[in-house]
Amino acid sequence: MKIVFMGTPDFSVNALENIVKAGHDVVGVITQPDKPKGRGGKMQYTPVKEKALELGLDVYQPQRVKETEFIEKLKEMNPDAIVVIAFGQILPKAILDMPKYGCINVHASLLPKYRGAAPIQWSVIDGEKETGVTTMYMSAGMDTGDMILKREVTIGDNETTGELWDRLSKIGGELLVETVKKIENGEAPRIKQGDDFTMAPMLNKEMSKIDWENKTAIEIKNLVRGLNPIMGAYSFYDGKKIKFWKVQAYSDEQILQMFPELEEYKDRFLDLPEGTILFSDSKIGLYIKAKEGNIKVLEIQGENAKKMKTEDFLRGTYLAAGLCFE
Repeated sequence: MKIVFMGTPDFSVNALENIVKAGHDVVGVITQPDKPKGRGGKMQYTPVKEKALELGLDVYQPQRVKETEFIEKLKEMNPDAIVVIAFGQILPKAILDMPKYGCINVHASLLPKYRGAAPIQWSVIDGEKETGVTTMYMSAGMDTGDMILKREVTIGDNETTGELWDRLSKIGGELLVETVKKIENGEAPRIKQGDDFTMAPMLNKEMSKIDWENKTAIEIKNLVRGLNPIMGAYSFYDGKKIKFWKVQAYSDEQILQMFPELEEYKDRFLDLPEGTILFSDSKIGLYIKAKEGNIKVLEIQGENAKKMKTEDFLRGTYLAAGLCFE
């Protein structure tokens, strides 16, 4: 099949490799424009562009895919299908209607759950136990098209967005090849999504601040792993911003079993305000009181410092037990 491939981040790379290995004729790879990175502002290729050039494929980087000049270029390519996976721009109707077999999207959720830009992150933040990948025929709405194939996976209790991202990337590449084969053979189903859907909007920096008062220990843990490695969840101690990259949640009962000396002060312990530091020791670790439980911080990052294990951090930084994170 003659295919135009649209994608940008590393999540899309596996799918591009798989579609080429399957023997399809990728007549063009469309990706977002290069962006400056680092202090020097050196222009950096997108991961998809790097892989496409490695594979000897033609690369196009339009500022806006709706521009007439680019649409005409697509018409010249005359693709049988356009494959889209984490591209980053909304396709106009002129492109959606162009290929004989339509525009095929690989989406990292079990649609109709988590339509939108950040399905992997929100599935972790929301504490979902399962997610997956869905292929679909694209339509004008946001991830509203008819579904083709799905593959489910279990989300690990401690799995981060980064770890789940890598797993779903591989599954997406495999499912894409299977989907294109079914389309070629006239065997691809078209399954309507219905109206029972949820959304996964873009993340914002404001949501990464830990709300000790209103979020439970489990919800804080899910926020931390959901924002790892994107931006990290953070809190303030003594006016300094501290990021948490990995934490574990414990119930009050578990903490009392782990630290029998607290039993004598049980009532006081249970009444501590959320965000209070329970223990801060390089050998014991960093434990913080939360709503409906407690958290132990396993990986941490001080202000203007590198990410590190908490025991290493506490050897050089004093956090006083009894004081609160804000």
